Amino acid sequence: MLRLSGFSVALALVLVPSGSDALKEGECEVCVNFLGRFYQSLKDSDVKFNNEAIENALVKACSDAKGKENRLCYYIGATNDAATKITNEVSKPLSYHVPVEKICEKLKKKDSQICELKYDKQVDLSSVDLKKLKVKDLKKILEEWGEVCKGCVEKSDFIRKINELMPKYAPSAAKVRTDL
Repeated sequence: MLRLSGFSVALALVLVPSGSDALKEGECEVCVNFLGRFYQSLKDSDVKFNNEAIENALVKACSDAKGKENRLCYYIGATNDAATKITNEVSKPLSYHVPVEKICEKLKKKDSQICELKYDKQVDLSSVDLKKLKVKDLKKILEEWGEVCKGCVEKSDFIRKINELMPKYAPSAAKVRTDL
């Protein structure tokens, strides 16, 4: 007969691997989205799937990254100013076509900050009242577009600049807006 004591059962539960390492829904969103797009771009451009080629392409992709994606690149060491370099933790698994979710899980174990990155909520320009936004949010909209409002001092200056540039950067929102 098999008799298990409470200690044996507890020991068995500790030693059995659990599925808690898997990413939860919405976790590591910047990592998963960025690496997913990066992997797709590698497939589309017929890059050789070896460590060196992938690492070079990653550094190039990171040179164009902005915001949270640039921060991710910093954490994995794909930027010039990064203190550490764990790009091989991305390039090697990608060379074997490992799913990006699994790569991000592994990166999370190396540096938990990677999965703490979240995209900023996007402002719906077609329905938002720009006059009710803070100047900080108005500046953020222009920054996302890669624009600067030189000489803008008052809130109305930023609103005017956004309305002026909206047809270029958010044409669908510009058509819907009636308060121009």
